[in-house]
Amino acid sequence: MQKSGGFHDTESTKPFKDIEIDAQFEILRNRFFSINEWKDYCGKASAEFKHFSESGQPVNRIPQRGDFIRIGIPGPGTEEAGGYDWVEIINIAHREIDNYESYLISCRPSKDPNQPKGRIAHFYSRSATSNIMIAKEGNILKAGIYGRNEKPNFNAGFLDKVRNFMIALGGMMGIAKIQWKLLAKGLLDLK
Repeated sequence: MQKSGGFHDTESTKPFKDIEIDAQFEILRNRFFSINEWKDYCGKASAEFKHFSESGQPVNRIPQRGDFIRIGIPGPGTEEAGGYDWVEIINIAHREIDNYESYLISCRPSKDPNQPKGRIAHFYSRSATSNIMIAKEGNILKAGIYGRNEKPNFNAGFLDKVRNFMIALGGMMGIAKIQWKLLAKGLLDLK
């Protein structure tokens, strides 16, 4: 739910023949849950995404609530977390009604799970959420990313405050939407 700060909705859709939609949605679902492969789907200009368990260990499996995603965005990273931004997976949902089916991963900025006393290692504050969704409705597949409550993270060291402000400002002005569009389109590039 949007309360304050910036927000964005980024979506891509792709139609398929009725006879192939279920098989294509299964491929999309597998790609969606393969977080470590997202950069491969998006191209070289994309951020790098790596999946970590609740205990901060790299994993290659279907994500679970409490897991983390380490994000290596193009440009300077946080000093706090060795150059990376981190989000925690706070919810995973599946919905199926009639000819509609969707999967959703909701994330919130977090600290590096390997630094228990660390601060939020992300350019947005803890109040922000990113909701990444795939859906099948009729013969259309959709991938979307919905950001809410996007405000700069000022709970950081001085250099990270400056970095966070600049990146958050750019994100709220639409620059981050380019990265999310690469992911939404990349997930649907099922070839």
